[in-house]
Amino acid sequence: MLLRYRLLRSEGQPDPNAPDTLMQINRRWLVLAVFSTCLVGGGLFLTHPWVHAASGSSDTEIQASLREFSTVLATVERHYAGELDADEVMFQGAIPRMLRMLDPHSSFFSPEAFQQLRDNQKGHYAGVGMHIQDRGGSTIVVAPFPRTPAYRAGLRPGDVIIEVDDDNVESLNVIEVAERLRGPANTMVTIGIERRGSDDLLSFTVKRAQIPRPSVPTAFEIQPEVGYIRIDTFNENTGRELDDALKDLNVTRLKGLVLDLRGNRGGLLSEGVRVSDRFLAKGQTIVSHHGRSSRERLYTVRRGNGGHVYPMVVMVNCESASASEIVAGALQDHDRALVVGHSTFGKGLVQTVFTLSESAGLALTTARYYTPSGRLIQRRYDGVSMLEYYSNPCSEGYRPQRDGVRLTDKGRQVFAGAGITPDIELEEQKLNDFQWLISRNYAIETFAQDYSRERPDLPMEWDVTDEVIEEFREFLKSEEIEFEDADFGANLDYMRRFIKREVYNSAYDVEHGQRVFYELDPDVQRALEALPRAQTLLDSGDRVIAGLSVQ
Repeated sequence: MLLRYRLLRSEGQPDPNAPDTLMQINRRWLVLAVFSTCLVGGGLFLTHPWVHAASGSSDTEIQASLREFSTVLATVERHYAGELDADEVMFQGAIPRMLRMLDPHSSFFSPEAFQQLRDNQKGHYAGVGMHIQDRGGSTIVVAPFPRTPAYRAGLRPGDVIIEVDDDNVESLNVIEVAERLRGPANTMVTIGIERRGSDDLLSFTVKRAQIPRPSVPTAFEIQPEVGYIRIDTFNENTGRELDDALKDLNVTRLKGLVLDLRGNRGGLLSEGVRVSDRFLAKGQTIVSHHGRSSRERLYTVRRGNGGHVYPMVVMVNCESASASEIVAGALQDHDRALVVGHSTFGKGLVQTVFTLSESAGLALTTARYYTPSGRLIQRRYDGVSMLEYYSNPCSEGYRPQRDGVRLTDKGRQVFAGAGITPDIELEEQKLNDFQWLISRNYAIETFAQDYSRERPDLPMEWDVTDEVIEEFREFLKSEEIEFEDADFGANLDYMRRFIKREVYNSAYDVEHGQRVFYELDPDVQRALEALPRAQTLLDSGDRVIAGLSVQ
């Protein structure tokens, strides 16, 4: 999601000690504010108790619509036969349905969702600091984050969370368990876990803290003088974190860079602009956007790359969206980088986040954005369900509908509509039957946890030897996971890559695990192989490069 923030509330807020009738009146005006916002498409300010329209329909039409909506709501509240939860009807029913009529990205945030949105954009939250997921109905610790309370307390990958503050949570889903683990910083939480190899329930008392969630979690020298940087999201810290990563890589001596945006679904517009700024020359266009009630705005490079120009490859896939597409589109249009991977999601809409109250918000599409060559990369969303819209880009055989040809600075053809088409398209990595078998049984994760627990002093240079592979073969047999020897032999590279990541996750931490994982990623290797072509693109002057046009 590509986001900007805007305040849409008055200074006066509902008194939490006021009678229920007053609280209902304030909720009513909140609902009417959202309703009127949808009517005029943006540019609204709520000044309690009246809503004023900055543009769009006339005041008379808006007031008439508001009166009709208020009458319907009041009639339902007075006369509905069953029990009625007005908040649920409005905030989970009427408002979301109303917004879905506009486009797939305009949405209303409940207090919980709005807080999570702000935490994500700030790049931190209050909790214990670990990644958990559901495995077969149980909540499992995937890994504690480095240098967090959970990490220091001794929680480990594979731990099964049974209790939180002495309450059994086995019947709760992973989201509900996560909510129990979160809480204000400096408060205590007790976590009871089952650990493989231990017969007793283990208890850990952990002090919650502000947990940083880096948007640039992985950056290292993947080859001599060649950097690899992964950006997971675009939050308020992304530009600063990228600067730190480039500094650590010693940008003055880089001879190549792979920028990995796969799976990055976007975030803040300002940070997408800031990331693009780091690689382009001063004055170049990064992106522009405008809407019906939003004047055109052009974002250009202010700081620039400081003359540090080296071949670049940007990695994308079907889940790269929004701000990721702004970065990929800008670097592609200016021939600054080759784009490698799969066609991106195709989200060319900008949402402005309106704060409607202290704890509720509205993300409303207020503009469309265009790449430097003039491309609108938004996919069509009329006539398709929400499920189709969100799942199609990653469907097997999906081909985006192109909508017009544009030219890069050096005359290469690029296409509007349905995302960013890569310069070099990679074959999608798919799990075969054997890989599915060990994946759905969490065999590699469990093996790695056992292996590292039995060897507490693994050296940092540890690698997956033939002996380790044989141990894994025997482990599969002991777990009664049936497989063919031929399938096992055909998947050695896959097993080496994932076993190494999971052992490093268990023995060291997630940062080390992710680094070795990307070092062995076959798509990253393809990106590295494309760096000479990226250098040819840089050296070409104003000439069109044969073989480098988008296919």
